[in-house]
Amino acid sequence: MMRKFMITSFVSLLYFISFAQIVSLNPNEIDKLKSKIKTDEEVKTLYSNFNQFTLKYLDEEPNPIDTIRTEGLLKGNPKKEKTQFALADMNKMFSLALQYRLTEDKRYLNKSISFLKAWAEKNHPNGDPIDDTNLDKAVEAYDLIKNHIPADTKKLIDQWLLETAWAEINSKRMKAGRATAINNWNAHRLKVVGEIGYVLNHKELIDWTIENLKSHININLYADGTSLDFKERDAMHYHIYDLEPMLRLAIIINRAKGENFYTYASASGSSIKKSVEWLIPYIKGEKQHEEYVNTTVKFDRDRAKNNEPGFAPGTMFEPRLALPVLRLSVYFDSTHEELLSNLNQKNRNIQWLINDIQRSNK
Repeated sequence: MMRKFMITSFVSLLYFISFAQIVSLNPNEIDKLKSKIKTDEEVKTLYSNFNQFTLKYLDEEPNPIDTIRTEGLLKGNPKKEKTQFALADMNKMFSLALQYRLTEDKRYLNKSISFLKAWAEKNHPNGDPIDDTNLDKAVEAYDLIKNHIPADTKKLIDQWLLETAWAEINSKRMKAGRATAINNWNAHRLKVVGEIGYVLNHKELIDWTIENLKSHININLYADGTSLDFKERDAMHYHIYDLEPMLRLAIIINRAKGENFYTYASASGSSIKKSVEWLIPYIKGEKQHEEYVNTTVKFDRDRAKNNEPGFAPGTMFEPRLALPVLRLSVYFDSTHEELLSNLNQKNRNIQWLINDIQRSNK
């Protein structure tokens, strides 16, 4: 009851205060993107493709789901397929929000709001970070347009986001002694709580995130650059899956003028930077790794039996799978630019532009 009162009380304050965009693009960065669209031929082409898809979204209706279900489910599971179909809404609401900021055409604003509102009304968080990690684009969409949303609808969306964050913090999966309190689950939990905390400028959530990120780096990452998840799964896939949310969170904190968590060194000598650099020789092809040969997790073996691509023991690690880490790490370390460019030549899109603009605006 007290937690519900705290949420409601905080939400009531949000209508009178406007917060800077930290999770998404701020007004200055929006202007830079507009300028690039006008003057850069490659960007013009990328924007043209983005524009065509976003225009179609104006004719589509939201498809929210009451509970996101992806974690622990094999490919082909009806619950997982239903969720994946619903999660297509995430990119739609984000694209519509960004297009509104670029064009000031209120058709895009109203449509993005309708998607956010539909999810806020129907979706109920269950405190599972592997499910909730899929909400990134909803949070970014909200951040882009939060100062343009009617007060009653804004209250509804704020409530949904806060309930999602508190469900993560209070989840049974967070309890001491559980593997999910220290493995990749916690990395995604921290990212979810952190991005919501910063989008709402909620000090309690932000403080909780920073305190727990420090302990996570100390426990989950090792001084030699490896990680708990790599040791348990014997897979670069999970080292990457662990680093990606930590890097995203570190960027958000940096944009908020907080501590540099890329170079932050824990008491054990571990750091995100060391764990990214440990991965580089495998991305360059100087070292190779056979995935999942010695995994200790049954779910990995189940996916292999289900013939899911990339999960068969002995599958060679493919460097392109590290793109999510490189796209984020280059924000802190420009020496990764050439490697990123070589791997990313065929994958440039609107998100690449956003990452590039955020990095140049440091």
